[in-house]
Amino acid sequence: MGKQLRQQRRGKGTSVYRSPSHRHVADIRYPRLDATSGTIEDLVHAPGRSGPLAKVDFAGRKVFLIAAEGMMVGEDVSYGVAGSIAPGNVVPISSVPEGTFVYNIEGQPGDGGKFVRTAGTSATVVSRGDKVVLLMPSGSFKSFDPRCAASVGVVAGGGMKEKPFGKAGNKVHAYRSKSKATFKVKGLAMNAVDHPHGGGGHPHVGKPSTVSRNAPPGRKVGRLSPKRRK
Repeated sequence: MGKQLRQQRRGKGTSVYRSPSHRHVADIRYPRLDATSGTIEDLVHAPGRSGPLAKVDFAGRKVFLIAAEGMMVGEDVSYGVAGSIAPGNVVPISSVPEGTFVYNIEGQPGDGGKFVRTAGTSATVVSRGDKVVLLMPSGSFKSFDPRCAASVGVVAGGGMKEKPFGKAGNKVHAYRSKSKATFKVKGLAMNAVDHPHGGGGHPHVGKPSTVSRNAPPGRKVGRLSPKRRK
């Protein structure tokens, strides 16, 4: 009797595969505010995130936003003011000039920010019109509704990945904070009872590596079969 596969264990959502709530400072999304400006009170380390957070006071309401490179305590941050282009300001992407770096971009107006939230990342505004086209960190181009909000600048903490872990234990603790797998063993290297690609006298899959989109969780390994073109 073999063990469950990684994707099966992760799908059940046990504590091993769930990011610990106590390591997340706050739910980071754009709030609904009446104030148009606030003051940065503190820059906060967030253990469950790759980049730091900025604690901003908007007329008495404390809000956590993803910090931008160059932010300092005591500076003012504008919120929802079109054309206010300074690091950390939250603006509609329709008012951002071409070539400007933005991050924490909403996928739909009002969803609070979904894209480009990792330390050191940013997207570039390419063109504006009925849709705003951004060059994403992956190198792909993506279109957004002009009413979507975004923060100006680059996410702080970009040098994080340049520091070596030094030992395996440090990597285990760092990845555990984000509920990510520290190390991964190839299915090809496992026994036949542990993975559909395992077993055999030499390293080979032994069966088609593309699987049906309707395959059960224990069989859905390798590559999904391509969609049939009409």
